[in-house]
Amino acid sequence: MSSTNQRFLALDVFRGMTICFMIIVNTSGSEQFSYAPLKHAAWHGFTPTDLVFPSFLFAVGNAMSFVMAKWDSLRQSQVLAKIFKRSLLIFLIGYLMYWFPFVAIGKNSQLIFAPISHTRILGVLQRIALAYCLASLMLYYLKPRATVIIVVLILLLYWPVLLWFGDPADPLSLTGNAGLRLDKWLMGDDHLYHGEGMAFDPEGWLSTLPAIGNVVGGYIAGKYIQQRGKTYEGLTKMLLAGFCLLVIGYFWDLGFPINKKLWTSSFVVYTVGLDCIILSLVIYIIDFLGKTRWTSFFQVFGKNPLPIYIFSELGVILLYIFHINQNANLYSWTYTNIYQPIINPYFGSLLFAISWMLVCWLVGWILDKNKIYIRV
Repeated sequence: MSSTNQRFLALDVFRGMTICFMIIVNTSGSEQFSYAPLKHAAWHGFTPTDLVFPSFLFAVGNAMSFVMAKWDSLRQSQVLAKIFKRSLLIFLIGYLMYWFPFVAIGKNSQLIFAPISHTRILGVLQRIALAYCLASLMLYYLKPRATVIIVVLILLLYWPVLLWFGDPADPLSLTGNAGLRLDKWLMGDDHLYHGEGMAFDPEGWLSTLPAIGNVVGGYIAGKYIQQRGKTYEGLTKMLLAGFCLLVIGYFWDLGFPINKKLWTSSFVVYTVGLDCIILSLVIYIIDFLGKTRWTSFFQVFGKNPLPIYIFSELGVILLYIFHINQNANLYSWTYTNIYQPIINPYFGSLLFAISWMLVCWLVGWILDKNKIYIRV
């Protein structure tokens, strides 16, 4: 196998691991009975689950480092068309996914069209689209060095912006942060996420700016891997860089807390550091030790990440929509009657999530077996 193919294999595996764990943490049988590491930090702090989303953005940057080399042979208009088309499609898919199934149950138990006035505008795929778009434009026009400088400035300025424009009493709180104020002003409560018990979007407009850092971090790591990732010295330096970023993020947390829902600058640095370390380990196992048998499972996710993720989300929505009886939808009924009685509720909740992940894997396996790879 050529070194280029091996590097793509490592990327597919890293991306596949991200999608695999993203599905597991998003589909626990019961939020109440989820193991602590499989929950997001309530506010400030960090859990393994908080690493999943930034890792996907990091993987997007990794992939960009391979693709952008081909842009040199294209006209500027062709490159811009590719960037904007991909960004728009991913954003639109994310928006429609939150609007799905486009109907709601009215007061008389009749189906009515779900009003667009109450549809969430931003979300996971939307953040991926925006971060990809802005990172691509900067890297295309300004090149890596200038882009890294701009990202560092964004991370440094994001801190005082939150402090100055948030609630003076507690500018980093759920109810008083500047990102919430901006989102309410731009979109209104009805277009925000309400999973926190109030209108607040963890993928808001302001917090999307530092998320560009995760994409750019993945791009820089990808370029470095292509140039020096096949040597022990190169891989060691990447591990060392990841460790240094980890330390910087850890100490920055003392003044600017690591917070996934605010996507703080310390969170960006910390997660990029972790991803550099994890990707280095994946490359070492695959490229240096030559152990690839275990990779086939994650390759299935890595080759079709977008359709598998969409299937996982839409499938769960349908499980919530269909009811077994008046008191239980198919999702909660399945967990309560099949998985909860297994050993204990916590293990049953995890087993439920793993089972759904395997269903999604099967869909990906069928796509892979038939050589169907959906890209946007």
